[in-house]
Amino acid sequence: MARVKGGIVARKRRKKILKEASGYFGSKHRLWKTAKEQLLHSGVYAYRDRRQKKRDFRKLWITRINAACRENEISYSKFIDGLNKAGLTVNRKMLSELAIDNPKAFSDLVVIAKDALAGKEYKPAKVALEKKAEKKETKVAAKKTTKTAPATKKKAETAKTTKKTTKKEEK
Repeated sequence: MARVKGGIVARKRRKKILKEASGYFGSKHRLWKTAKEQLLHSGVYAYRDRRQKKRDFRKLWITRINAACRENEISYSKFIDGLNKAGLTVNRKMLSELAIDNPKAFSDLVVIAKDALAGKEYKPAKVALEKKAEKKETKVAAKKTTKTAPATKKKAETAKTTKKTTKKEEK
């Protein structure tokens, strides 16, 4: 049986790894052994940092919220505790966006949190739900009253047919 040489397959595998390692510093993009090792490490770093990025953003949002809270004479922990006691659940990303883009709305949230810490109750959710229920009831009532009578439907159908016949006669 003839001897099979694997040069083409090996070269293809090595070129693929060296291509992935292009851009690395020094021998890590030139030499196959170090490039292969660096690619393994790079994969580990990428996996780890995809999770770490989420932590970093949460830290950034908390820092921004804390800075806005300090401007409104309350600490971050008391602010979050007050929101929880008030029954408001707003994620930190949205809170930081509010702190940057709409300081007035953020200061309103601070007032709500301070009131909740003082023991005052905050229940806007029930009011909003009641308003939604009232709107639905009025829409249902409006639909019932706007139904057309059968006689008017017949008149509309006859008007359509007369228009069609006049168009045919004109041609």
